[in-house]
Amino acid sequence: MKTFSQKPADVTRKWVLIDASEGTLGRVSTTAAKHLIGKNKVTYTPHVDGGDYVIIVNADKVGITGNKLADKKYYRHTGYPGGIREKSLQEVMESDPADALAASIKGMLPKNKLSVDRMARLKIFAGGEHNHEAQKPTKIGVEK
Repeated sequence: MKTFSQKPADVTRKWVLIDASEGTLGRVSTTAAKHLIGKNKVTYTPHVDGGDYVIIVNADKVGITGNKLADKKYYRHTGYPGGIREKSLQEVMESDPADALAASIKGMLPKNKLSVDRMARLKIFAGGEHNHEAQKPTKIGVEK
């Protein structure tokens, strides 16, 4: 029996919908990352981007446990000397909750040349509405 290796022409992509209010930040992120990578499919091949499109709604209602709102920090640098900037998770969630969810998912993806295309297939919305109804996404639950 030969080992199966998926080709880029054989990839079929679905649209999946995840409601972030059903779980915590980490659980929603791992579910989304698994579908973006394509590890939920039997045709998974590491060097081929065979993942699905992922829509996440209610990003502003995602659960956060413990003291992470105050303790978790996000850093960026302006490019100038001494230009490091820091925000807590509370500040990020107040300004744009989709950024916190996107940063969490990006950290769970493999660091290779496929990660940019995978992040492009991720659509995050703060409210319960999204503009991808024409694609007929399949609603999936957050893994426990």
